[in-house]
Amino acid sequence: MTATTAYFVTGTDTEIGKTLTTSALLHALARTGVRAAGMKPIAAGTELRDGVPRNEDVDAIAAAANLALPLSLTTPYLLQEPAAPHIAAALEGVRFDIDRILDCYRQVAAAADAVVVEGVGGFRVPLTEDFDTADLAQKLALPVVMVVGLRLGCISHALLTAEAIEARGLRLAGWVANVVDAEMRHQIDNIDTLRMRLPAPLLGVIPRLPAVSASAAAAHLDFSRLPNWPAAGTAATSHPFSPEAKEA
Repeated sequence: MTATTAYFVTGTDTEIGKTLTTSALLHALARTGVRAAGMKPIAAGTELRDGVPRNEDVDAIAAAANLALPLSLTTPYLLQEPAAPHIAAALEGVRFDIDRILDCYRQVAAAADAVVVEGVGGFRVPLTEDFDTADLAQKLALPVVMVVGLRLGCISHALLTAEAIEARGLRLAGWVANVVDAEMRHQIDNIDTLRMRLPAPLLGVIPRLPAVSASAAAAHLDFSRLPNWPAAGTAATSHPFSPEAKEA
C-alpha cells in the first residue's frame, strides 16, 4: 500500500509556523481515520534530554502523527548545530544523500495512508553545492502547502515563494496565514492582497494562540480543499510499522 494523500509543507521563511501547520495537518488527517505519518527529512538544532539528542520540531511532528515510525525514516538527518542545514552538515562532517531521503519517503509512504513532509527553512535553502530544498520538493513531486508568516514584508515573500514553487513545476495546493507579528498593522488587507494574487486557496489564518498545539491550530484551518483529502471515517489498513502489524 502506498499513501494516497501526501503534501510538502514549505514557508516564506524560517520560524514562521511550518511545524505548527504540519502538526495541524497531521492532526486533521488523523481525525479522518487514516494513518498519518510526518516527515522532517532534515532538522538542525538538538538538545540532550536523558542523554538523547532531541529536536523540538521533530518531536512536535511525531506527537501529531497517529502512525509511529522509526526516526531513521522520518528524520534521516538530525544535526546538532542550529544553523542553515549545509552549514550544520559541514561542521559535523555530514553530506546529504538525496537518494537516501527519497528512499525514506518511499518507505514512509508504503507504511501510511497519508504523509506530510516538512521542509527546512524557506523554499530555497542550500543542502549541497548544487542541490537545495526546492530540488528536494521537485523530486518528491507532492502538492505544496505554503505557510505565510504574517509580518511586514510577507506579501513579497509569499509571491516570490509561490513563483519559485511554480518554476519547479509543482502545484501550490493551498496556503496558510500564520500571525507571527501580533502588532502587525493591516493584517486583513495583507491577507486579502494575497488571496487575490496567489493561485491557491487560503486554508485559514492561525492567530496568536494562548496555548500552542496541533489541535488548537487545526481549529482555525480547513484542509478539505487540498487534493486527495480523505473523507471522514476513511478506514485505515494495516501497514508494516503499525501496532497491529507488529502484534501479528
